[in-house]
Amino acid sequence: MSDWTDAIVGDRMTVDREFNDRLASSRFSNQEWGLIMTAAEFEIENADDPDDARIVADTSNLPAIMPELDTVRSQVAAMGGAPAETDRGGSSGGLLDSIMGALGLGGDDGPDREELEAAERLLQEYADELQRHLEDADKWDQVRMSYQE
Repeated sequence: MSDWTDAIVGDRMTVDREFNDRLASSRFSNQEWGLIMTAAEFEIENADDPDDARIVADTSNLPAIMPELDTVRSQVAAMGGAPAETDRGGSSGGLLDSIMGALGLGGDDGPDREELEAAERLLQEYADELQRHLEDADKWDQVRMSYQE
């Protein structure tokens, strides 16, 4: 399989611009979305079937970056942006919490499930929008075939 995503860089930029309205109504800021997108990969499911092929978001790397969203929020708050929403169950953050988390101690048992699911849904919405764009531009069959190579 070749790197089919290289062939659609311009299309992704177009979809990124079009997706800004949807992103603005989500729970994530532009900075948070950028971080989420770095963890996502896109694949074409059922690529060999023109009727059932669809772009899907592989979100398996997402849990690893979700704690960094709090860091992004803290940085935005420190620069005079919206208040940081880092309190998830009584933890105040800081060095002690980081050490305890690294040792597997403390109350944080991974990323916030609701936030992870929201990121996964938004990524799939983006994938759906990307596919619609490619279909409308008459590029979908070419991209689908390129994915199979």
